[in-house]
Amino acid sequence: MNIKSFLFANNTGQTGQIGILLLRLFAGLVMAFAHGMGKFPISEQMIAGVESVGFPMPALFAYAAALTEFAGGVLLALGLFTRPVGILLAFTMFVAGVFIHAADPFKIKELAFLYMFVFIFFACYGGGRFSLDNKLASKA
Repeated sequence: MNIKSFLFANNTGQTGQIGILLLRLFAGLVMAFAHGMGKFPISEQMIAGVESVGFPMPALFAYAAALTEFAGGVLLALGLFTRPVGILLAFTMFVAGVFIHAADPFKIKELAFLYMFVFIFFACYGGGRFSLDNKLASKA
């Protein structure tokens, strides 16, 4: 690889795909195990937080958010159903940033928004070459 291709490449090659794999693994596993898994069992405090932002059936939405973060994170890491999972996770992070952390300073909201845009990327791009989605699509 020469300097020009390193500086100006469009990263659709092997290097770019490895970068996408690493981002997908990190974002998915951290979401699943640092955020989603810690929400089980669903606490009354979490249900009350969901209720305080006006969601109907707050217990259902609290479970949905926790399940989306955990199972969605695992699926994202695997690169399975990457686009729909990206949409669900992005929506969950939007709700977290705009509603759950509405009164918090931007420094607190920032993480939810950062995750949201990472998940929007995967909703738009898909899982990349090194994903189960790609393996399944090539067999169809």
